[in-house]
Amino acid sequence: MEKFFKLKENGTTVRTELIAGLTTFMAMAYILMVNPGFFEQLDGVTFGASYIATALSAVVGTLLIGLLANLPLAQASGMGLNAFFVFTVCFGFGFTYASALLFGLADGVIFIILTATGLRRLIFDAIPNRVKKIIPAGIGLFIAFIGLQDAGLVVNDDATLVNLVSFNVLGSATWASIMPLLITVATLIAISVLAKKGVKGAIIFGILGGAAAYYLLGRTVNGFYDGFKLGVSLNPIDAFKDFGNFFRQSIHRRI
Repeated sequence: MEKFFKLKENGTTVRTELIAGLTTFMAMAYILMVNPGFFEQLDGVTFGASYIATALSAVVGTLLIGLLANLPLAQASGMGLNAFFVFTVCFGFGFTYASALLFGLADGVIFIILTATGLRRLIFDAIPNRVKKIIPAGIGLFIAFIGLQDAGLVVNDDATLVNLVSFNVLGSATWASIMPLLITVATLIAISVLAKKGVKGAIIFGILGGAAAYYLLGRTVNGFYDGFKLGVSLNPIDAFKDFGNFFRQSIHRRI
């Protein structure tokens, strides 16, 4: 492993890489839920099939970038692009998911050509430095916004379109509704404090601690776990079956 990945040369250890890999996985695992949630809204696409496709693409991409480029990076479906794919290209422009995927394939081929010919570097260098810095910041804000929505902290508002959820226990809010929100806020603060103090594994500790607090405090709410597994299969084989069925149906449509 040392000879192949050159750990000492890169100033790292197996332990550091394992912790970093686990932290990266925990930070990105939301994609396995959010991305299939996007695609299952398309006609003929199931959650299970999208789940397996999302996982497989992430596994293949991460293995290739690690084994071929020896870079400690993880690759997975981009939430910004997939949201554009589903809600703009499919719903907005009226294309089927198959037609939209063809556009995605053409886009990938064009990108490879630009990279092979060196044009990609010329285009990248032509982009102003300020724009280069703001693009990842914008993507990060978009992902954070999705997370705040899924956590329930950001809600819809007919007047302003976006609003914060109410924490007013004297009004409509109850302990059952604000407990998960308090856990989310506390977890974000804990991760920030730990990271500021330079604690290694701050993110993974925060995620695991927040998850443990959520499920433990859930026992303080009557009926909190009622219907918790309703409609959810914990058998991983079911998702692979959906993926296989979707693949066969796609082949039959082409024939």
